[in-house]
Amino acid sequence: MEATVSDERPSQEGPATFREVFAQREYRAVFTASALSWIGDFIAKAAVTVLVYRETQSVGYSAAAFAVSFLPWLIGGPLLATLAERYRYRSVMVACDLIRMALMVLVALPGNEPWLILCLLFATTLANPPSQAARSALMPLILTGDRLVVGLSLNSSTGQAAQVLGYLIGAALAAFDPTLALLVNAATFALSAALVRFAVREEPPAMTSAHRSHLLRETGDGFRIVFGTPVLRAIALLVFSAMLFSIVPEGLAAAWAREGVDDGMDSGVAQAVIMAANPVGFILGGLLVSRAVAPARRLVLIRPLAVLAPLVLVPSLLDPPPLVVALLAGLCGFAVAGLLPVANGLFVRALPNGYRARAFGVMATGVQVIQGLAVLATGLLAERFPIPVVVGGWSAAGVVLMLLTAAAWPTRAAIDAAVEAGGNAGAPTPAG
Repeated sequence: MEATVSDERPSQEGPATFREVFAQREYRAVFTASALSWIGDFIAKAAVTVLVYRETQSVGYSAAAFAVSFLPWLIGGPLLATLAERYRYRSVMVACDLIRMALMVLVALPGNEPWLILCLLFATTLANPPSQAARSALMPLILTGDRLVVGLSLNSSTGQAAQVLGYLIGAALAAFDPTLALLVNAATFALSAALVRFAVREEPPAMTSAHRSHLLRETGDGFRIVFGTPVLRAIALLVFSAMLFSIVPEGLAAAWAREGVDDGMDSGVAQAVIMAANPVGFILGGLLVSRAVAPARRLVLIRPLAVLAPLVLVPSLLDPPPLVVALLAGLCGFAVAGLLPVANGLFVRALPNGYRARAFGVMATGVQVIQGLAVLATGLLAERFPIPVVVGGWSAAGVVLMLLTAAAWPTRAAIDAAVEAGGNAGAPTPAG
């Protein structure tokens, strides 16, 4: 299924509607399966930290149980995502769901040692990169034109909502019985596998055996196509830059709430409000911009929204109260959500089919690493300087970075040419 330039900018048409997107049976299945998996994952994260803490009374062990889900992306995300290119996308998604289901059942078994729980959790999360890469590569085969952008926006917003809902359900279940929460997560993987297996068509693998080389070389091809193609490189830099500052209020929320509360608000409430603000803003921004703004206008808004996202956090320098901090973080999330689905839509459409999963691995790993580095760097700075100064100064630097990124943004003609080239490209040639 080829993507054409006219799909991306139907000048005489308005934006695609949610009804048009959900009218696609395969998209409904993938969307529902993804939502179930996301909610289950966050339920499990909340429950596992409680379970491990109860067993060890160690904050370090509990934190490790939470952080272990990020490790596969950091140590081998692109490599694992490359596997999705070698096999049929549907088969990869179903196999990963079944593997995670079985491993979560093992985690839920009573009497497990903490080290064994951590090992099982790590094994479970190894299936995340290939599963997510396969889903990302499958999306352009299910949705075309502006439906793809709206579908990506729905996925992003649902992921944010799943985070909030999953943590709430997970915390409630963990207080009652952490094992039950883990079994709920295993059940979500089983339902996800069934939905994908019986409602999504089997597509041929993007890379046939004739096109295979060494797995490391294939992974390197993913990096080369992302950073060696001007339009893809510009989109990658935009996305990575946005992640540098949008995560900071959430990452520093615990300390910020305890240092900045002076109006009678409970510090725990303040922390929750600050942490939830960015996801809520992201949900509202993604749904509103994708539905109410015409496709051509969204492309025009990419650059101003990119600058606006860090700009709204600069008033943090004035040390506002927690509710104002939450409002600023929500506005940042709104701006980021307005530009990311459009940028992601352009990115997947400009990629040849045989490279989509690998490129997703590169991008997802970059996002994880950059978010972690941003929180680490600002956390270290906050050891020496007041948090409002750190966040405001970091965001002011983000404005400069986004101005430079926006100035280097490719022309409309270059974007159109890249989308057309991606739609016309076939499978990758065998590596020599």
